[in-house]
Amino acid sequence: MAFEKSKIAVMSRLRGVRSWKTETFCRFFSLFLLLGCLPVSLVQADITDGNTEHLKREHSLIKPYQGVGTSSTPLWDFGGSTLLTSQYVRLTPDERSKQGSIWNRVPCFLKDWELHVQFKIHGSGRKNLHGDGIGIWYTKEKLQPGSVFGSQDHFVGLGIFVDTFRNELQGMDRSFPYISAMINNGSLVYDHGKDGRPTELGGCSAEVRNKDHDTYLAVRYSKGRLTVMIDVEDRNEWKECFDVSGVRLPTGYLFGSSAATGDLADNHDILSMKVYQLMVEHTPEEDSMDWTKIEPSVSLLKSPKDNIDDPTGNFRSAPLTGWKVFLLLLCALLGIIVCAVVGAVVFQKRQERNKRFY
Repeated sequence: MAFEKSKIAVMSRLRGVRSWKTETFCRFFSLFLLLGCLPVSLVQADITDGNTEHLKREHSLIKPYQGVGTSSTPLWDFGGSTLLTSQYVRLTPDERSKQGSIWNRVPCFLKDWELHVQFKIHGSGRKNLHGDGIGIWYTKEKLQPGSVFGSQDHFVGLGIFVDTFRNELQGMDRSFPYISAMINNGSLVYDHGKDGRPTELGGCSAEVRNKDHDTYLAVRYSKGRLTVMIDVEDRNEWKECFDVSGVRLPTGYLFGSSAATGDLADNHDILSMKVYQLMVEHTPEEDSMDWTKIEPSVSLLKSPKDNIDDPTGNFRSAPLTGWKVFLLLLCALLGIIVCAVVGAVVFQKRQERNKRFY
């Protein structure tokens, strides 16, 4: 009898040790996953959440619209078909062959900045019978009408395009509306026939038209990195559109927006444009540079793409954050499965021993 009790006590201790080991393993594995997921959370939170402490009002267009056009010291100019109301700035009405734009008059001398654009594209045209889109600009010149979404071609600076009409019928590997970016030093031409593919840095498809709510776009430029984020579902959550390294933009350029219609039309509305200063440290060499003399350029790891091998339109010179998220989620799933299997085995062994000794 004493022997049986001793045996039961030993087995209980062994089960306790194994349970402790299993629990410890799961705890360490969970900690590993938590630490692994932390960088992703930091990346997702990297876009500023609109802290007014960094808002630069001299570069921002906010309701009620003051200092626009007719003021004695206007901060913004507009031209073409642009209509200013109390609720929105309509760049083009839902009519054919219209062009309109609005431009900040104050040059931006921030080395690192972020632009949030609240906009709305809507109209009576049915699917594929609407156009043409909106251009978001950071360029050397302003109020220059032209063929690139209501602004001039051969521009100098950065253009972000929300293209709502497909011109290239062979380009069926992407859906429209489509958001893309282009850096130009004045020598490049935007190819409408190919929807800008020859000079495109990166892009993504986004259902921004005829939404019941406003849509948002964020452009972040910091330490040679250009990131574009979107929120088309009005969830107050940014989703990465594309991320490109090796971008060089000067200071002293101007923010603006333009839009155009052709044979097809849409209302193109801007509700707000907010510029935020990013507090970033630079090396002494960078601080001593004359940033106004920088020529807009981008160091590509490959030539401007035709996107045949990349239907998503994401330029691959930047870290693949999507793959990182996928791998971390996969590790988390495997961890849960391992813990579940180990726990089930330990529980089954314990049940078998209980049946054996009792």
